[in-house]
Amino acid sequence: MVGAPEAHDTARRLRAISGELSERFYERADVVRTLVVALLAGQHSLVLGPPGTAKSELARELTGRVEGACYWEILLSKFTAPTRMFGPIDVAALARGEYRQVFEGRATTAHVAFIDEIFKCSTAALNETLGFLNERIYHPESGGTPIRCPLIGAITASNELPAGEDSTAIFDRLLVRIEVGYLADPSNFAALVRSAAGRPAAALRTTVDLGALQHAVATAVPAVEVTDTIVDAICTLRAALRRKELVASDRRWRQAVRLLQASAYLDERAAVAEPDLSILTHVLWSTPAQRPIVEREVLHLVNPDATEALELAETIEGIEVQLEAMAGQSREALSDWVIKEAHHQLARAGTRLQTLRAEAAGAGRSTTTIDRVSGRQRAVRARVLTEALGVDASMVQTHP
Repeated sequence: MVGAPEAHDTARRLRAISGELSERFYERADVVRTLVVALLAGQHSLVLGPPGTAKSELARELTGRVEGACYWEILLSKFTAPTRMFGPIDVAALARGEYRQVFEGRATTAHVAFIDEIFKCSTAALNETLGFLNERIYHPESGGTPIRCPLIGAITASNELPAGEDSTAIFDRLLVRIEVGYLADPSNFAALVRSAAGRPAAALRTTVDLGALQHAVATAVPAVEVTDTIVDAICTLRAALRRKELVASDRRWRQAVRLLQASAYLDERAAVAEPDLSILTHVLWSTPAQRPIVEREVLHLVNPDATEALELAETIEGIEVQLEAMAGQSREALSDWVIKEAHHQLARAGTRLQTLRAEAAGAGRSTTTIDRVSGRQRAVRARVLTEALGVDASMVQTHP
């Protein structure tokens, strides 16, 4: 890896932070890593999901790990004024006939930011918000020289996709887009309930220094090599997506390269490697319906284990759809279906997923997708056992 020993320490600290947050937030390991990579790349990210999925808590916990950084957070609404975001009017100065703003503690001085309900940005604040995210500048209310903002990256969150043209403009500026949902794995849900009922244990809290993070973003990450092999892979992926009528802008592809460099830096590698390409699954879609298509094309290129896992995911989802279609049928009919079809299909899928994970881990490939599909397999299996057979799934969920 290129850089001084301090660069290695920064990468190790960020990996430690990722590990600590992944242990605390169930089924969020890929989300955490992706947010860290986005911050290292100096890019903004969107966490998209329903209420109650720990979007805000996770963002605050991550951004709070940067020692010495000015942090800014806001919950937007259609009535949020630009001055509330970037600096209120100095009332004392106004009484003296001077018109100026107080910028301390606002977006204009922030190194890291969390913007909740980003797509509820008011029309009045739209241009200022776009300028803040794009160019890291703010034009004061009184005019004059634009203010340079020290923002490294912003994490944004929303419960829904943008609905209007104004919010679509903001959506386009968020390079990384991550979907989150409610916990799928029954064992993780049980662990969540237990953690809520007990006294939380003292958790490790690794931090990273602001200066070290800024050096990584400005110097160390851009120094990571992007080989011709990776360039060819990106071109191949672009062509594959175009054949499916999924077209990303040249700007988005260009910015994505820095994400690949940041991913390699986080793993202390001097050059981007094929596994780094997997982060593009969070970059190249515009609607949730497009995400599985992008994921399949990316993983087909870099991770054959994950590609097969996605095929198994279709089988698992099909079983859940069939279970819902059988609602209202007799317990006997449901039991017959489970014994003859569902149980064997889910068991085979679980066994194969375990094999794929072992093979991927042994080869040093990412197991993120396989783990996610395994969680769905356990969730669907638990639902089948409970709804169709009346069995307490928590007693048998350790088996495939």
